Amino acid sequence: MSGNSAQPWLWSLLPNWIAGKHKRGEPAVPQLALKPEPKPATQPERREWPRSDGPALVLAPLPEALSQAMPMRERYPLVERAMLARYGVRVRKWRSSTSGVAWSVLYKDGKTSRLIESPRPRGPMSAAVFLHEIGHHAIGLGRFKPRCLEEFYAWAFSLHQMRELGLPITDRVRKRAGEALVYAVDKAARRKLKRIPVVLVEMIEASRAGDLERIESLLVEAGARLCAPAANPTPA
Repeated sequence: MSGNSAQPWLWSLLPNWIAGKHKRGEPAVPQLALKPEPKPATQPERREWPRSDGPALVLAPLPEALSQAMPMRERYPLVERAMLARYGVRVRKWRSSTSGVAWSVLYKDGKTSRLIESPRPRGPMSAAVFLHEIGHHAIGLGRFKPRCLEEFYAWAFSLHQMRELGLPITDRVRKRAGEALVYAVDKAARRKLKRIPVVLVEMIEASRAGDLERIESLLVEAGARLCAPAANPTPA
């Protein structure tokens, strides 16, 4: 076949060659880009340690009954209800161990659920852990950086509230707070923290020296400043 006679035949194939993904002779159908279906509006968007979404930090008003003499077994449940209501926190699970966690869930409609898991406050240690987790929401999750500084202020809130609410602060509680902060700082150091916040330096020294009274003093003092009206401590 000569070049001249082949030329019209080749030109007749050109449209099909351009269209690509269809059979010869069929018209090309444009491919539309389909957008993914939007997620339901009710689906929560999980955020770990968001910037402050907690209420303004003020000293939680004490229930009137707490100013009266009462058996400690009645005081702990009252503290539990008062703290959950004051800071709008919901307990996802009561833990049998003396460990806890605080987090929030932000919904697309703008609502936020503040959640914790902790032991139920029935004694000094369980109350300290419970108030520590409440403290994360009270000061605002992610308000203080680095994370070890937020841990310090959550423990400061906890021990200050225990003193204000008439709950005993035992040596076991003091030791637990000190060890938790040493662990938090060591963990931050492993993650290449360049500078330890000033407020933590003396705390770490007191904890490693076993000075339990100093640990309580430092935390309660920091908690008092934190919870004072118009308090706005800045990260050191």
